[in-house]
Amino acid sequence: MSGLLGNYVTPVPAQQRLGPHWFTGSADAIHQSLNLIYDERPDLVIVFGADHVYRMDPQQMIEQHVASGAGVTVAAIPVPRAEATAFGVIQTGADGKSIEAFLEKPADPPALPGRPDQAFASMGNYLFTSDVLVDSLRKDAVDTTSRHDMGADIIPMLVSQRAAQVYDFRDNDVPGASERDAGYWRDVGTLDSYFEAHMDLCAIHPVFNLYNSEWPILTQVPSQPPAKFVHDDGDRVGRAINSVVSNGVIVSGSLVRESVLSPGVRVDSWATVERSVLLHNTHIGRHAVVRDAILDKNVVVPDGVSVGVDKEHDRARGFVVSDGGVTVVGKSQLVTP
Repeated sequence: MSGLLGNYVTPVPAQQRLGPHWFTGSADAIHQSLNLIYDERPDLVIVFGADHVYRMDPQQMIEQHVASGAGVTVAAIPVPRAEATAFGVIQTGADGKSIEAFLEKPADPPALPGRPDQAFASMGNYLFTSDVLVDSLRKDAVDTTSRHDMGADIIPMLVSQRAAQVYDFRDNDVPGASERDAGYWRDVGTLDSYFEAHMDLCAIHPVFNLYNSEWPILTQVPSQPPAKFVHDDGDRVGRAINSVVSNGVIVSGSLVRESVLSPGVRVDSWATVERSVLLHNTHIGRHAVVRDAILDKNVVVPDGVSVGVDKEHDRARGFVVSDGGVTVVGKSQLVTP
């Protein structure tokens, strides 16, 4: 970002700005942070969810919103109707743009016009005209029956005012995107969806392409040395197969397969890591085995200890095991035998 153009990022911790209560929902979180909007006085405000993975050019959504004069534009993606029951679903008018109903996880999702087997699933990406957003949040704040949620309360309020329209994410043209990865969107708000999105990155030809140089994913890269693979002596060979390995990682005489290794991870000799996500600075000891697991930052797996191999043993040690059979070890834990 350019300081010359006034670009900046401001991390905003949860605060009790309007009284002795923490955020009660996503709408209340924005309502308690309206000072940021008052200070900047923007014409438009974009509210994006933080637990989704996709590649998008928001400017194209902005152009449609401004041209339409809508109070809010909701990004949506067509999904099979059978899968739409897990999402907020949008029912459009005959024009295919105006939103007539916003339904939270409906048992019988309304079909898209002309496409009876598909429904519009909300991506949780909302573009507001600022005055409309502020007015809606103020009304919602004094409604004692509200859950103070963007999708459950604010959007239906604006739908009832006929001020909402939909933006079809398939129309978003991102430079460098192929026909295969165009329209990729994943909600990674559950352990299993988070895990599977990582496993997709390990594929030889992942659907979500991190190597699109025309529209790169800009992120913070820690100042650490390149990844290193050491030892090539009999069964003590440092190697990673079908894996994503970050900088600062050392794979020392061990096997990593179909896994994502975050910066600073260490995998010692004769250890095995398979189908796992290891977050920053995790340390896997000699002869240890990690399989079908997510290990949070700074976890230590001692020599000879296994994680994810015996799910009942994992539960007995207090680890969460997801519905899909993924073992999760919390931050900074020392794994016991």
